[in-house]
Amino acid sequence: MSDQTLFLLEKSIIVLAVFGGVMLVVALTTLVERRVAGFIQDRYGPNRVGPLGLFQPIADGLKNFLKEETMPAAAAQPYFWLGPVISLAPALVTFAVVPFAAPLPIGNHVVEMIVADVPIGILYILALSSLGVYGVVMGGWASNNKYSFLGGLRASAQMVSYEVALGLAVVVVLMMAGNVTLTEMVWQQQQLNFWFIFPISLAFILFVISAFAETNRTPFDMPEAESELVAGFHTEYSGMKYAMYPMGEYAHMLTSSALMATLFFGGWDIPFWTGDDAFLHQGEWIRGFTEAGAPIAAELAWWKTFLTFGVFAAKTYFFVIVYIWVRWTIPRFRYDQIMQLGWKVLLPTALAYVMVVAATILALDQLQVPYGFTFGLVMTVVSAICTGFFLWVIDRGRNLEGAAAEAHDKFAAERKALPAPSGD
Repeated sequence: MSDQTLFLLEKSIIVLAVFGGVMLVVALTTLVERRVAGFIQDRYGPNRVGPLGLFQPIADGLKNFLKEETMPAAAAQPYFWLGPVISLAPALVTFAVVPFAAPLPIGNHVVEMIVADVPIGILYILALSSLGVYGVVMGGWASNNKYSFLGGLRASAQMVSYEVALGLAVVVVLMMAGNVTLTEMVWQQQQLNFWFIFPISLAFILFVISAFAETNRTPFDMPEAESELVAGFHTEYSGMKYAMYPMGEYAHMLTSSALMATLFFGGWDIPFWTGDDAFLHQGEWIRGFTEAGAPIAAELAWWKTFLTFGVFAAKTYFFVIVYIWVRWTIPRFRYDQIMQLGWKVLLPTALAYVMVVAATILALDQLQVPYGFTFGLVMTVVSAICTGFFLWVIDRGRNLEGAAAEAHDKFAAERKALPAPSGD
């Protein structure tokens, strides 16, 4: 078998495994969300179809396939069909550049646990993840329904408002890693002996908030706010075309969770253990360098691949559960609150934080502090100060204290200005 044939066979197997696994996890996540919602609301949730309700996603899928689909008479049919596809596809293909385990040795051959380790990994993700909103906007516009159209407009405004803050948060990660490939970012966290959640914690907070807005999840679900838009952009959809919108949302949620795990929590790296460290350096797999700068060969093993994959899956699904928990805990924001948070809080904070991190890295380079534990410790202290300033100073009385905080402050000021009651 030629090297080209072996390469095509290897990548075909990985592609089928990754995208088949993503679709399977998306289906199971619908069940998990309903069970978690039931737990929060003190009820059972779906538990009748199969043992513990595990066959509920299959029943839901069959229902969507067999359900009669409707087509509004005034809809723009080609775009009406294309909208759900465009919403789902970007969320799936962005997973292609995410490394999900340590390399797998098979004889003398080593298989990288990633679909495509392209040299523009994070740029590829930023470019494609933004395309999902086109499906939402197209579906809302093509429905020829005013409520759906308003939902699509809200989605586009929300994407524009939070995409900038999301990009700036990623810029901070790029400055720490010095590279745009996700495999390099995992490697840099292993070499730093610090996951990036510590030295750039504020970037993580900005990324999480922006990711919630990008995926249109509660409390940022303005495009489908039932209370005022009658389910919003997908009001006119039914059957499998409707099902593709929730599938796209869950796939985007899974991809965002994988990015959170990769960019800030070391990806597949196992904490407090260097035995899993592996990086392809000049054609050789290494786990680090000696003090003299000589590379140290990595010790690859199949059991390390499976163990690191389990760690990556646990980190990723932890953030999926956070998505679900937030949805059933925090009420929906008002639209003016969403715009204020994006433009007046996150954007200036992200710009200032980029400058602070850049200045700190430059100062450490000038002081010739090596990239390691001391470097990460200094960055952690600076980031902790910035995070505290963001949470307790910049946002005071705006979003974290609730919608009524401003009204309460105004009422207190007016009451204080009243003249004191007389003794009579």
